[in-house]
Amino acid sequence: MHDAPSLAGQPALRRTALIVAAGKGLRAGGDIPKQYALHQGKPLLRHSVEAFAAWQRGCAIMVVIGEGQQALAEAALAGLADVSFVTGGAERRDSVRAGLLAIAAQGGSDRVFIHDAARPHLSSAVLDRLDDGLDHRPGAVPVLPVVDSLARGDAGLMQAAVGRAGLWRIQTPQAFHFEAILSAHLAWPKGVLATDDSQIARAAGLDVALVEGDEALKKITFAEDFAMDSPRPATMPRTGFGYDVHRLAAGEELWLGGIRIEHDRGLVGHSDADVALHAITDALLGTMALGDIGEHFPPSDPQWRGADSARFLAHAASLVRGKGAEIANIDLTIICEAPKIGPHKLAIQERIAAILNLHPDQVGVKATTTERLGFTGRGEGIAAQAVATVLAPHFSPSAKDASA
Repeated sequence: MHDAPSLAGQPALRRTALIVAAGKGLRAGGDIPKQYALHQGKPLLRHSVEAFAAWQRGCAIMVVIGEGQQALAEAALAGLADVSFVTGGAERRDSVRAGLLAIAAQGGSDRVFIHDAARPHLSSAVLDRLDDGLDHRPGAVPVLPVVDSLARGDAGLMQAAVGRAGLWRIQTPQAFHFEAILSAHLAWPKGVLATDDSQIARAAGLDVALVEGDEALKKITFAEDFAMDSPRPATMPRTGFGYDVHRLAAGEELWLGGIRIEHDRGLVGHSDADVALHAITDALLGTMALGDIGEHFPPSDPQWRGADSARFLAHAASLVRGKGAEIANIDLTIICEAPKIGPHKLAIQERIAAILNLHPDQVGVKATTTERLGFTGRGEGIAAQAVATVLAPHFSPSAKDASA
């Protein structure tokens, strides 16, 4: 069986994204609710759904929509699989409660990430920090520091300055142990407004961890927010190169590009020895100066014995996206005399695209021989080289200084 190893005695956590998109969006103007209006070329709601779908830790996705919005929601998310819908209520708290009850009716979850569809630019790094926060507390929220001076005022005049110490700007998604936040919502008094779910959690006595948020998680509220949506933060292309070699031996399965190929010999290595996926993994890590595959998955660690290399590649992609980069394309070359790669190129292309959540057209797969020269020419092993290109945020001297 070719599955990635899991920690003994620890079943996989069930995670669910609950995206609230039931509002009317009146302040944004327009003919349709703002969550279905175009933002950077796609419906606002679609950005959040795609962000959760791309998260490598995995989660089910439920979207809370308004009465009569089913057709709009389905059109906005066309082509995205495994998204369920539930109709919300008059207020946001009513919508979240309806979503939590729907999740419970479907068998529940271990963790839930409650997110506003009006915050489209959600990174996997924020999700990772929230998920890690739930290892220690029943709740976790992303926050940003208050950097402007604060003051109380009345009748247009400043009355008194307010200290910033201990004050934070709260964002979504807000993450909770599922049963805990469901109980908190059910206990919240009817008719009492709640600003967010962390308020409801705290009222129920739940500890809520503060984790680092993201300035990109700005909420789209007014029409001018859409007007400013054209330019994303400036990006620059970054390229990484990867190369890997493994020897061939009898009695081993041959895994190449994430698929099993029938052959009289297979590749030998501590994992499944998939040279193609290993080369791409190193190429991706190289784009953002994140080390190499051996640093992240040491051959000396017995948990990676026989491991599915798709896990390595997915981890590298998650790290790259966590840096705010988008994978533009992958170009792979497999070097061997046998087996013939041509009949398997399409399957390899589609498998790599699926692992990386890319379109197959973003993955190039080629094969060549060395004209019977060298170890590959003698059929002693297989080599692979890969180039990865990503679009990453520009690095400025101030950003470098801040991270030092």
